[in-house]
Amino acid sequence: MKVILNENIETLGHIGDIVKVAPGYARNYLLPKKLAILATDKNAKALDHTKRQMAYKKNKALEAAKNLGAKLEALSIVLSHKAGEEGKLFGAVTNMDVATYLKANGFDIDRKSIVLADTIKHTGEFSVVVKIHPEVTATLKVTVAAA
Repeated sequence: MKVILNENIETLGHIGDIVKVAPGYARNYLLPKKLAILATDKNAKALDHTKRQMAYKKNKALEAAKNLGAKLEALSIVLSHKAGEEGKLFGAVTNMDVATYLKANGFDIDRKSIVLADTIKHTGEFSVVVKIHPEVTATLKVTVAAA
């Protein structure tokens, strides 16, 4: 009996795979638990349609992420922070400070997607990586100035 998997099953395959299984296994386990559906022409066409829709949505999200990445790459951030002698900051500049600046300037970026190797504790220019999408990252130029 051929079925289309709705879930990843370690011994059979991944979502969307058409696999051949024993009829009892399909009737008594896979179909009642909605782990699979029968591999009919109608279900196969519905699966193809769903795959095309998911690919289209993924491509749109990737294109939007690339556009946002280009905008962020062009952006130069200047943060002023209280500093002592020799440019050492009182406190530190964190990803939360960068996220707050971006939010104030119209970019809705989550602070968890802003990656700092370490907190910034001196004045100067730094590069900050922003993970916008699993396939798209942008590098921001952050300048920390003494206030």
